Amino acid sequence: MTGTQGLIDQFTPAERDALLELRRALHRNPEPAWEEHKTQAILRAALEKAGIRVEREVAKTGLIATIPGKSKNGPVVAIRGDIDALPIIEETGLPFASENHGMMHACGHDMHATWTVAAGVLLARSPAVGEVRLVLQPAEEVGEGAAKVIASGALERVQAIFGAHVDWRYEVGEFVAQAGPLAASTDTFEVDFRGSGGHGARPQDTKDPVVGMASFVGDVQTVVSRRLDPAIPGVISVGVLRAGNAANVIPETSFCAGTIRATTPEVRTMLAGELSRLAHSVAATHQLTAKVTLKEGTPPLVNPETGAGWAQDAVRDLLGKQALRTLLRANMGGEDFAFYLEKMDGCFIRVGTHRDGRERIGVHNSKFDPDESTIYLAGAVLAECARKASAELTG
Repeated sequence: MTGTQGLIDQFTPAERDALLELRRALHRNPEPAWEEHKTQAILRAALEKAGIRVEREVAKTGLIATIPGKSKNGPVVAIRGDIDALPIIEETGLPFASENHGMMHACGHDMHATWTVAAGVLLARSPAVGEVRLVLQPAEEVGEGAAKVIASGALERVQAIFGAHVDWRYEVGEFVAQAGPLAASTDTFEVDFRGSGGHGARPQDTKDPVVGMASFVGDVQTVVSRRLDPAIPGVISVGVLRAGNAANVIPETSFCAGTIRATTPEVRTMLAGELSRLAHSVAATHQLTAKVTLKEGTPPLVNPETGAGWAQDAVRDLLGKQALRTLLRANMGGEDFAFYLEKMDGCFIRVGTHRDGRERIGVHNSKFDPDESTIYLAGAVLAECARKASAELTG
């Protein structure tokens, strides 16, 4: 067991300074999904300065760097850090606040990218058995980057992958690395109802799509409350409603759209099917037709037992068992790291970034300001995850 200061001391003073400056340079220059060109350049320069080989660009604005292992024939393991930012006006007042007005690293991806490089620094000094690939991935916020990385072939031969996310609900030095669901699927739905319009004073002459849509919006909540086991998380939320242009006219059509969230593939399929069935049933009741469009987002993120075990061992060995925490509640947010875990073993870790005496402000907030010491802690944990997985996969 090393302790938090021991993990920080794994980095030389010069390395700590370089990593801190990297994080702050990324924070000053946030860029949206698929436009992370300056981000890519900053990360390339940091990797090269650290003596880590940049293998290739990936998914347009991402990077793949490689760190040789002790054995050329060893298993290949990956560490992923996402790099895109959010369209939020920063209000932290930090001296290194965003210089790109209207964009902010409010989800901590500047931290994620930096601790991925930090893991690389440690692995270059103390390698895993096999090669480790650092995946600096664009476009997580729109749920598209991971799939593009996979499609590029950049993860060929990779047997396990690790990643981590800032989490303000936990203290610095605390990690969540549990098996099972860690984030939800992020599917969306659209329903177009069509009837026949007419004068608002004579509804008997119409087939009113507004009333049908209103009925659907209320009834769709019963899919979760009456079709889903109460012990299993699920969400259906309607976020868009559109119909008509005049107060005294019943329109021909109405439209609604929303999101479906589930933490298992089975529930994901069930919620989508039940929503579609209900939309057509409600439409028939109101003498309407319904067109249902379902758009798949990211799948549920489910940590495998084996990969989570490697991550838990890494945390225990470095910080002791008291550093391991459990998820406080189901996380219905999405994370495109889920695409990787559909293809290979690994673990996605939540990293505590709150310190006593500071206000507890969450991600996607204009004042989000995680504790920077977690760069070194998460970097060390991710490096150890890679070493443990590599050693186990060698056997």
